[in-house]
Amino acid sequence: MKYYLFAGFCFILCASCAGWSKVQKRGYGKVDVIAYYAGNGSDLDQYRFEQLDQVIFSFCHLRGNELTIDDATDTLTIQKLVALKKSHPKLKILLSLGGWGGCAPCSEVFSTAVGRTAFIRSVDKLLRDFQADGIDLDWEYPGIEGHPGHLFQRADKANFTALVRELRQVLGEKAEISFAAGGFDAFFEGSVEWDLVMPLVNRVNIMSYDLVNGYSTVTGHHTPLYSSPGQQLSADYAIKCLEKLGVPRKKMVLGAAFYARVWENVSNQNQGLYQSGKFKSFVPYQRFLSTITEAEGYQFYRDSIAQAPYAYNPFKQLFATFDDRESVRQKALYAQKEQLGGIMFWQLVGDTRENGLLEAIYKAF
Repeated sequence: MKYYLFAGFCFILCASCAGWSKVQKRGYGKVDVIAYYAGNGSDLDQYRFEQLDQVIFSFCHLRGNELTIDDATDTLTIQKLVALKKSHPKLKILLSLGGWGGCAPCSEVFSTAVGRTAFIRSVDKLLRDFQADGIDLDWEYPGIEGHPGHLFQRADKANFTALVRELRQVLGEKAEISFAAGGFDAFFEGSVEWDLVMPLVNRVNIMSYDLVNGYSTVTGHHTPLYSSPGQQLSADYAIKCLEKLGVPRKKMVLGAAFYARVWENVSNQNQGLYQSGKFKSFVPYQRFLSTITEAEGYQFYRDSIAQAPYAYNPFKQLFATFDDRESVRQKALYAQKEQLGGIMFWQLVGDTRENGLLEAIYKAF
């Protein structure tokens, strides 16, 4: 009897060890942390770059068919960012094209082989000149309507594939190539040939923020982790959509927001959530303590299903939706648990010098 009891114990113990081995193999390990940076370079000494794997300078733009740096300040900023690699050897610096409102000529330029070739040559030259590590394509959006008045056409979808393919051919395998993706169905379906593009890029940066945007006349969570009965779009929803499209999880990067969106003229019902209103402003996280506070009349809430914080000011009828330290911590843990390639955020300048959102992400790992 003792022998069989002992043997049973050994079996249980070994099974436990095997289970732990599987957990280790599942990849509860490295998740890249990626920051977009749209500052002027004067504040770089206040950030903990050892907590980051990539910084994406935002933004460069098209001039004619070529990628260009806007001015001397941006040139100096990129040089300062690249210089950080001397003291932070693992850090990679990317240049980003476009942004919201910054890619008006993209559809036309990338519609021809001549335009793509000129663009790619300019990218290659800039990366070599600055000793930067790659390019992030923030075209909002190929094939579907983005910024009002910007040209979009159905052919953008195939042209984006051609652009990425030709970029990889010229830049080689060592260069980082990523792109920003909208976190909604129209983008998933109409903007990218996922089966052709994803083998060529290092990652897709999912903009799982602005899911309720400045054009919306109804409030909601602009950067929730999970879907809820009142709102389908979320980070988790985007991850599941991309997985169905065959995108490898290790190439997915989940997005966090270092800013709030505020609506005005919001009635005092359901703490302002899912109510009609008018978009008022962005508020960087670093300004929360002076604007979105109890002293200013805000009351704070957390949607336990969406894992999303929000606030309502019944006196001024203002509604605010945002990420905070707990929600970005939950996003970081989600990225780790779901074996994603990383977590990124817009943007570094919005963070505080101490006890900020980047620190909360870093500590979660």
